Amino acid sequence: MYAKVFILAVFAVIVISLGRALFTLIQDKGRSDRTVRALTVRIALSVGLFALLMLGYATGILRPHGIYAAGHQVTLKAPAD
Repeated sequence: MYAKVFILAVFAVIVISLGRALFTLIQDKGRSDRTVRALTVRIALSVGLFALLMLGYATGILRPHGIYAAGHQVTLKAPAD
């Protein structure tokens, strides 16, 4: 549960950083480096989140799952030939 909350929090910070970059781009009209710094932060957070997701998968903290649970009607259908 804590892992999911952490992932959502980092994702929210990524979206906020993207919004900040848009705001500074409009406000400064491209005359300062604030937009570049905000986008650099967003990229660093995105790469870090991806690395943490892969690490969580590798260590077993995060487990992938499908849309439907095992035994659901969709998962029991035979593939069409």
